[in-house]
Amino acid sequence: MGSTSAQNPENDGSTAGVGRRDLIKRSAALGLISVPTMSFLSACASGGGDDDGNDSEGETSKSNPFGVKDGSKLDVVIFKGGYGDDYAKAWEASFKKKWGVTSVHTGTQEITGKLQPRFNAGNPPDIVDDSGAQQIPIDVLYKNGQLVDLAEVLDAPSVDDPAKKVRDTLIPGTLDAGMQGGKVVALNYIYTVWGLWYSGKLFKEKGWTAPKTWDEFLTICKEAKADGIGGLAHQGKYPYYINVAIMDLIAKTGGLDAMKAIDNLEPNAFVGSEAATAAVEAIYEVVEKGYLMPGTNGLTHTESQTRWNQYKAAFITSGSWLENEQLKTTPDDFDMKFLPMPLLPDSKLPFEAIRAGSGEPFIIPSKAKNLAGAKEFMRMMLSKEWSTLFAKEANSLTILKDGVDSGVQLRPGTQSTVEASKAAGTNTFRYLYTEWYSEMGTAIENASNELMAKRIQPKEWLKRAQAAVDKQAKDPESKKNHRD
Repeated sequence: MGSTSAQNPENDGSTAGVGRRDLIKRSAALGLISVPTMSFLSACASGGGDDDGNDSEGETSKSNPFGVKDGSKLDVVIFKGGYGDDYAKAWEASFKKKWGVTSVHTGTQEITGKLQPRFNAGNPPDIVDDSGAQQIPIDVLYKNGQLVDLAEVLDAPSVDDPAKKVRDTLIPGTLDAGMQGGKVVALNYIYTVWGLWYSGKLFKEKGWTAPKTWDEFLTICKEAKADGIGGLAHQGKYPYYINVAIMDLIAKTGGLDAMKAIDNLEPNAFVGSEAATAAVEAIYEVVEKGYLMPGTNGLTHTESQTRWNQYKAAFITSGSWLENEQLKTTPDDFDMKFLPMPLLPDSKLPFEAIRAGSGEPFIIPSKAKNLAGAKEFMRMMLSKEWSTLFAKEANSLTILKDGVDSGVQLRPGTQSTVEASKAAGTNTFRYLYTEWYSEMGTAIENASNELMAKRIQPKEWLKRAQAAVDKQAKDPESKKNHRD
């Protein structure tokens, strides 16, 4: 999810920019296949480098830059969420065929529960998809010196074109979300968009048109309520999701400057920000008027999403992993569709603007036993062969430019994100505080949880969000992160 730009954001403040145009080219080349996917490149600073006690290293060569050892083992842990883990099993089979390396595979949603004890004991896996609601915060791992700096992987020759470095084959801006202290420490592997979702079937039956303004959105919520349907569902136990709506509204209302004020920990990021005030008041109006789906505040992400699949709400907030996550509960004729966040009055960004960028962070622990194997595994993740395997198994595209063979078709909901991506063009934005400052992010989410339950009002939400910003700004380490 989660869930996914940093120290060197593009000049216009967008983390997609040229990358978005590259994605559009891929869409045209692949027909129905170009979907933004949440990807991420994981590289962590500190102590990385080869472990002197590592007995899993072979001879290096042009074709084997890290010295993968035939017969060694690779410990792989994959977050088994919206994208499943079949893609990783396909990767592991390919890796064994090429290098003779046997993988120990773990697919789980309990990333912190299963892995924190291993990190604490100095016995982490070799490569981890550190994602989901139980993700171990990347910034915490980085500060503890537990991640490898991925520069060596990114500067290695591309599998597909050894004349190019791996980093030169990626969509521009997609490495930014994995940066900590100026180093790439997480590989955000999937290109994703975030926003609202609705059922094409339900809207057709009700005669509703996808809203472009907030007033139009509220009108549909009002009509839905009159019909005994919730207007907006959200994943109450994980307020990360409702923050998609709040933060999107801030960025679209106040423009990129309003977004960067939050990432840069400015003293008026929330309190004193007209955009933040308008955004949180707009969301609270949904609560006050009773437009939330009944019970949504107490539900997990899958519980809330499943009720939405049962036509118990008109809208839900999520990222482009939603369709994959809901495959088992979505009716065949549901016609899942993506919608950019509708506009408040006097918004600085157009309706078509969307939050987009890389997500799903892969990391290599600094104490991995098979560092050579882990680095080569990540290098192969950024090959066209493995990118195509991912698209086939996970219904999403990666951060690799032109990285999917023709013939791969995406499902309707994911395809709708491709169309939204084309319409957005370079009008994309991406917050970085969620990756840079996990404690601050959690504090803002906790305030949103209180807001949606009507235990606090917008003015108090703004005060709590600003307090989280001000606290983070006092940390000297925060000065290493800045958006121009």
